[in-house]
Order: sequence, then structure tokens, then C-alpha cells
Amino acid sequence: QVQLVESGGGLVQPGGSLRLSCGASGFTFSNYAITWYRQTPGKGHEFVANIGASGVDRDYADSVRGRFAISRDNVKNMVYLQMTNLKPEDTAIYYCNAWRGSAYDYWGQGTQVTVSS
Repeated sequence: QVQLVESGGGLVQPGGSLRLSCGASGFTFSNYAITWYRQTPGKGHEFVANIGASGVDRDYADSVRGRFAISRDNVKNMVYLQMTNLKPEDTAIYYCNAWRGSAYDYWGQGTQVTVSS
């Protein structure tokens, strides 16, 4: 059974930090690129960051570049999103996605991040 489980969300003040985690099981994790997306009410999924299967290639949305860092551990089947200098506009539900083609597209249930004073 394929599972992606996000954790680490919560309430943080502007300027604060959080580290999101995404644990994977039920598929060959090291073969998949992993992407973090976020979603706010009434909007579609917004790309946040991506990491290639080997962990070498990484990409970020302009809005988070320099503040967020994506990493992965292919032994533990985990992906992380370190978020620093958080802003109120980062408030969203954050999802991790594992992708290896249209037939292999898996999503987690999401974790809420709220940035507010």
C-alpha cells in the first residue's frame, strides 16, 4: 500500500522556522522525484520545491528560494522541507508528491502551516 505522510506543520510567528517531513512507504522511494506543493482555500496546488530521485537536482519557487531548503534521505525514505524566515503568505496546507510518470503519481494528506502573530 502506497503511503506518503506529512508532518511537522503548525503555528509559527512571522520570521520563525519549521521543518516539514514526508515519510514514504509502499513503493521504491529512491526512484521518484519528490515535490512539495502548497494550497490555500480556493486555489490550486502551488509548486514550492522539488528534488530529484538522487537528491542532486533541486528547484524552488521564486517566492521561497533562499528561505526554504528541500532534502531527502533515501535510506529512511524521508523528504524534508526546512522553512526559515516564514511569512504570513506562506500559510497553506503543504503536500508532498512522489512522481515517476502519470501512472505513478502519489500524494500525502497534507500538513497545515500557519504563520501568524
